[in-house]
Amino acid sequence: MRNRIFGGIIGLSIGDALGVPVEFKTRSTIAQNPVIGMRGFGTHGQPMGTWSDDSSLTFCLMESLCQESLDYSDISSRFIRWLNEAYWTPHGVVFDRGIATTEAIHRMMKGTNPIHCGGMDVYSNGNGSLMRILPLAFYQMRKSEMDAVSEIRNISSLTHGHFRSVFSCTIFITFIQLLTQEVEKIEAYHQMQKVINELVERESYNLEEVRLFDRILRTNIIDLTEDQISSSGYVLSTLEAAIWCFLSTDSFDDCVLKAVNLGDDSDTTGAVAGGLAGTYYGIEGVNEEWIDCLARKEDIFTLTERFTNKLLNNE
Repeated sequence: MRNRIFGGIIGLSIGDALGVPVEFKTRSTIAQNPVIGMRGFGTHGQPMGTWSDDSSLTFCLMESLCQESLDYSDISSRFIRWLNEAYWTPHGVVFDRGIATTEAIHRMMKGTNPIHCGGMDVYSNGNGSLMRILPLAFYQMRKSEMDAVSEIRNISSLTHGHFRSVFSCTIFITFIQLLTQEVEKIEAYHQMQKVINELVERESYNLEEVRLFDRILRTNIIDLTEDQISSSGYVLSTLEAAIWCFLSTDSFDDCVLKAVNLGDDSDTTGAVAGGLAGTYYGIEGVNEEWIDCLARKEDIFTLTERFTNKLLNNE
């Protein structure tokens, strides 16, 4: 489990850092000079190994989950510090931030209950909660389904409260947890489909919303072509792209490179795909040269060790 937790967290930050220099570039533009390893500058003018808000907010959540108990106000206070003080940033500056996430944090600052700060309308379905939810998957490994579903909803709703965002996080977390159980990834994918479809049958979800996820839940997404995969900042597109990249490759490196070379929201597609691949292949399967390039590598490893020790010592 330690190997998989480290793989997931470090994998996420590597996928993020690989994608930062080409964020917002089109697929066709990137194809002229594909990402084959860590590079610097590009879109945001940041040094090699720089990760974005995806990793920053992941670390904020993970740090809060190291506390005595789950505390939504504590998580929100760390998000506020990230935005206002550049807390858990790679170089002491916030250079990338999502609109919906920023608006939600402003609501937190005004004293709104943290779990009611996320946008609830259909246009508030960017990937800002999916990109940072990974630590919760490990934290919840021994939670009851009722507690787990409630916590996923609340932690997503800190910034993204619409069903589509919450359900995307639920699918992702379920898949991550199955990937820790020593099963082949395609089998884990089919098990995830079964678990989520059974959840839908038990809950009074809006079935029109659920049907939007049919490519993930009712078919085999690996059968889609690259042209059928979007890599925009829309939460469902990010989830589909990350799962597709993971299932259609056979190594961590190939997965995250495939993800960032899809273009558009390349850092978040890379981060979510990196979380999946890193969890499955473990830290031993993650490219060591890329790890060494990561900004604040020692701080990330120290936090991940603290988080992992808390989880494993509370078994």
